[in-house]
Amino acid sequence: MASEPGPGRAGDGLRELRADCGSCFGLCCVALPFSASADFAITKEAERPCPNLREDFGCGIHARLREEGFAGCTVFDCFGAGQKVSQVTFAGRDWRGDPRTARRMFQVFPVMRHLHELLWYLTEALALPPARPVRDDLRRALERTDRLTRGGVPELVEMDLPGHRAEVNTLLVRVSELVRARVPGRKRNHRGADLIGADLKGAGLRGANLRGAHLIAADLTGADLRTADLIGADLRDTALGGADLTGSIFLTQAQLNAARGDAATLLPPALARPAHW
Repeated sequence: MASEPGPGRAGDGLRELRADCGSCFGLCCVALPFSASADFAITKEAERPCPNLREDFGCGIHARLREEGFAGCTVFDCFGAGQKVSQVTFAGRDWRGDPRTARRMFQVFPVMRHLHELLWYLTEALALPPARPVRDDLRRALERTDRLTRGGVPELVEMDLPGHRAEVNTLLVRVSELVRARVPGRKRNHRGADLIGADLKGAGLRGANLRGAHLIAADLTGADLRTADLIGADLRDTALGGADLTGSIFLTQAQLNAARGDAATLLPPALARPAHW
C-alpha cells in the first residue's frame, strides 16, 4: 500500500518556519493581548510587556508556565514570524534599545505571523503528491507570500491580508480535495461544524473535512484521522489519546499543543509530541 501523504515530506521548508525565541525580542509577550481565563492568569493589553518577560527577552517562568496559569503561552506558535520581524524587518533593532521602533514592530508582528502560517500550509501542500495538478499555482503563491514577508514596514502594515489569505485558501481547498479524493468510500464533511464535547471515540474520520470544526473538549480517543483536513480546527482540550493523525493535512503544532494526547497518539512526522501529554 502506498504511504499516506503527509507534511513531513515538506522537509527543510517547514523546519525554517519554527519559532526561534532566542532570535526574537519577545514579541508575542508584548504585542498580543490576553485576558484572565483558564489559559492566562492575568489580563494584559496589547503592546504592553507581560510582567514575566525578562530584560533579555526570555520568560521568567518558562519552565512553569502551566503551573503558573499560563497554559495559553505553551500553545501559541508564531511559525517563525518573531525572528523574521526582529532580525529581518527591523535588522536586529529591538524595541527596548530603540523605542522608536516599538509601535511599528508590534503592528507588524501579527501580520507577519499570519503570512508565516500561510507559508507553512503552502510548503506542506507543495510536498503532497496529489497536489501535482496545482503545483505551479502553489509555487507562485508561496513565492509571493515569501516576498510579502520581506517587504518594508509600510507595505506589511498596509497590505490586504484578508484578500491574500482568501487567494491562498482557494488553493488550499483544492489541495484538500485532491488529497482526500484518494481515500476510498464516502468521507465525512464536518467543515465548520459545532462538535464541542462530541463523543467521537474510535470514529472513522479518514479523509474527513474538519476545516474550522469546533472540537473543543471532544473525545477523539482512538479515532482514525488519517488524511483528514484539520486546517483551522479548534482542538482545545480535545482528547486525542491513541488517535491516528498520520497523513492528516494542514495540522499545526499549536493545535496539538492545545489538545490532550498520549504516547499512543500517532503524529505526522513534521510535528512533535507536546511535552505535557
